[in-house]
Amino acid sequence: MNSAANNALLIVLSAPSGGGKTTLCTQLLAANTHVDRAVTCTTRAPRGGECDGVDYFFLTREVFEQKLAAGEFLEHANVYGNFYGTLKSEVLAKLRAGRDVLLAIDVQGAASVRAIAQQDEEFRHALATVFLTPESAAVLEQRLHNRGEDAPEAVQKRLAVARQEVAQWVYFDYLIYSTSVAEDLRRMQTVLDAEKMRCVRVSPPNF
Repeated sequence: MNSAANNALLIVLSAPSGGGKTTLCTQLLAANTHVDRAVTCTTRAPRGGECDGVDYFFLTREVFEQKLAAGEFLEHANVYGNFYGTLKSEVLAKLRAGRDVLLAIDVQGAASVRAIAQQDEEFRHALATVFLTPESAAVLEQRLHNRGEDAPEAVQKRLAVARQEVAQWVYFDYLIYSTSVAEDLRRMQTVLDAEKMRCVRVSPPNF
């Protein structure tokens, strides 16, 4: 790939639970027709209405482990006994077609992507990482309580994990403090626009 001729982005977005990541992804995809969500693989069974290749790539555990052993994943995780992962080929196909790719993953997944990008020119050229978080643990705790999905004990466990995750913000390219849906989207859009104008991603002036 000629990096100067292709300014497609691989946007990695991480946030603690309750940090606003899912909402921001939905808003960003709706506002940008040139941004695609990375379709991930999973070993869990399809749920009602889910389509293979659209919502997920549904794989058997055996096939997933074969791909993992072959180094085909950009990142992967074991979530409650089910494997999830993003194929390098899925992301590269979109990038090479000039499409921006949005990957919403946890801090461990982001670290995996960064490590691979250090060894791979295409991923390194495309990668931009963003960490989204409320400004304080108190704000995050209030959001988690407002969701009404977890018992108080579970909220405290999520906060403990969040503190560990937020400590990783220094390894990201951008930090966005989550305030409102509209403001989060505006700030994220600013990141995308700025990345598109970086000298390494644009063609030289025709002088």
